[in-house]
Amino acid sequence: MRLGMQLGYWPSSPPAGAADAVRAADAAGLDSVWTAEAYGSDALTPLAWWGAATQRVRLGTAIAQMYARTPAATAMAALTLDHLSGGRFVLGLGASGPQVVEGWYGQPYRRPLARTREYVQIVRDVLRREAPVTADGDFFRLPLPAPAAPLGPDAPRADRDAEPTGLGKALRSTVRPLRADLPIHLAAEGPRNVALAGEIADGWLPAFYAPRLDASLREPLDDGLARRSGALRPREEFEVCASVPVVVRGSVAEAADVVRPHLALYVGGMGARGANFHLEAVARLGYREVCEEIQSLYFAGRVDEAAAAVPLELIQDVALVGTIDDVAARVRDWEATAVTTMLLQGDPATWRTLLAPGSPVLAAARG
Repeated sequence: MRLGMQLGYWPSSPPAGAADAVRAADAAGLDSVWTAEAYGSDALTPLAWWGAATQRVRLGTAIAQMYARTPAATAMAALTLDHLSGGRFVLGLGASGPQVVEGWYGQPYRRPLARTREYVQIVRDVLRREAPVTADGDFFRLPLPAPAAPLGPDAPRADRDAEPTGLGKALRSTVRPLRADLPIHLAAEGPRNVALAGEIADGWLPAFYAPRLDASLREPLDDGLARRSGALRPREEFEVCASVPVVVRGSVAEAADVVRPHLALYVGGMGARGANFHLEAVARLGYREVCEEIQSLYFAGRVDEAAAAVPLELIQDVALVGTIDDVAARVRDWEATAVTTMLLQGDPATWRTLLAPGSPVLAAARG
């Protein structure tokens, strides 16, 4: 079992102590450091800035949003960071949801699995650099073809502005990637999306993983892995890097109270009614009624009550809370699961405790 540091996305400003925590993670021998993005800070800039002070730790995005960049732009960023880090970059991708995609990026959120398949293929084609990159999919066409019949001057201005010139050329990256097989991970919550990760990616980034349900959670992943192409990394090298909130306090109850607002936000406030993938992921762990109650309270503006409605059982299913010894003991519950790396997400005080010399959590993870 490996441990990583999940820094997430920024709240209202850059998180205090993040640079020190990243350097400490590198010195302590953690496997990886990961950043995320929603609709504020981006995932790539902080990773490059903080990662520049490290030597060994892998640097990953969990996640970079696919609707935020074209596949070619994402591939350019990935090969650039991989060169600058000496081959330590991991590209974690996710589709986000309709509220962010249509509200922030102004793009239609349709058939996200089919779009993801096309997106990942183009990124891989850029990185492999075997030929000029072309694509003729439902979502991406490279280069854009010339219009069959150019629009006349009387056509609506918006239609004419959207019409390609037909002068596009299939191109190959000017930079030779450091690793043509740079690892690509997919964030996935629904069974079909998890299966897609097993089929086309090099890793899965689950947001809510419960060790007690490991057998059922890995079923769709196994379905996807069975359809995996021989051109990709072998199944034995496939990674499952699960984000796990961790809070070290004087008691389980005290630490659980810190996690409750976080879970309430994702279950109740990160998506529309009927279109909240986080809620559905938690509901599949056996908390359907709880999730519906939390969402109803959140939508009613009763945020504190929504947090209070998060049960301790749910928190202990998907997070590590309590004293440092409590946390160390629960780490062992993850060792027999499909998870290969726990991406621990905590505040600066928790990280100082986790990375202190003689930390029982590090000892537990290393067996």
